[in-house]
Amino acid sequence: MLYLLAEQLGFPGVLNLIRYITFRAGAAALTALFIGLIIGPGFIGWLRVRQGKGQPIRADGPQTHLAKVGTPTMGGLLILVSVMLSLLLWMDLNNRYVWACIGVTLGFGLIGFLDDYDKVKKRSHHGVSGKVRLAGEFVIAGLASWLIVSGNGTQLYVPFYNGPVIDLGAFYVVFAAFVIVAFGNAVNLTDGLDGLAIMPVVIASLAFFVIAYLVGNAKFAQYLGIPHVPGAGDLTILTAAIIGGGLAFLWFNAPPAAVFMGDTGSLALGGALGVISVVAHHEIVLAIVGGLFVMETISVILQVFFYKRTGRRIFRMAPIHHHFEQLGWSEPTVVIRFWIISFVLALAGLATLKLR
Repeated sequence: MLYLLAEQLGFPGVLNLIRYITFRAGAAALTALFIGLIIGPGFIGWLRVRQGKGQPIRADGPQTHLAKVGTPTMGGLLILVSVMLSLLLWMDLNNRYVWACIGVTLGFGLIGFLDDYDKVKKRSHHGVSGKVRLAGEFVIAGLASWLIVSGNGTQLYVPFYNGPVIDLGAFYVVFAAFVIVAFGNAVNLTDGLDGLAIMPVVIASLAFFVIAYLVGNAKFAQYLGIPHVPGAGDLTILTAAIIGGGLAFLWFNAPPAAVFMGDTGSLALGGALGVISVVAHHEIVLAIVGGLFVMETISVILQVFFYKRTGRRIFRMAPIHHHFEQLGWSEPTVVIRFWIISFVLALAGLATLKLR
């Protein structure tokens, strides 16, 4: 809104600052942070009144989690409101990639909201059918991928290699949709402890803030040997807004959490990171930067696979953060150590930009 207004006026005087992506990104982060901190207390109070007993806690989970009974869920709405209001103020809404990202973020957020609502209403940890959820996610991700591909090419790039490896053609839409859906659900699986998911999302967003900026700049992209995608630089504003909104949410989600993110937030944020990686042609780098989420997902897949075939479990409980809880690690210990892992993996992902 402010960008379009300044553009119509010709960026006069101090409004010339809005021309610069870096200024708008910083402003977007601060705006989302400010909105989240201001509306957070009232919003959480409203959720607590509306939900009564809060998010259902699994009886077969770690016993320490039973103390969390009554904590409201759907806190992801706080993040989405903060991020979207910030984007409306600072984003160039004429960019097709922006709308692809917004569509996935809001679409996945809606699916997560319906799942959270079903859980709260039925007082059960079982929400919307997994098949229905995945079908909806693939439709949304497929449409966004089609919109991106129509102006972005279908080449696959890999870390440590200069230039595209292969042109996937029409199959790229399927590949891109899979990346978006997979990462949305990976973040969703990680969201099981206070602060566990949101800080790695912020860290991954910081990494893709850098990646989106470099990919969107022709000179930097040529120097580093990475794909240049005109218009991708605007996604730095989205990543910045996620950072601001995420930090505001963490203020209330820090142990002991006053509110849970729920599927509303985890699916939306994971999907947003997935679609940003598709726009930037850094889908495989996302698996490195977001390696913590990948590890959590693989732990669930392995647990289910071996249990169905052998009747035995690899981990004491999956996802793997619960395994460490069962080993005796306190919740803050698990969370902080996983944050450290996430930070190291983000640095490893950024290192691939130069090692080509």
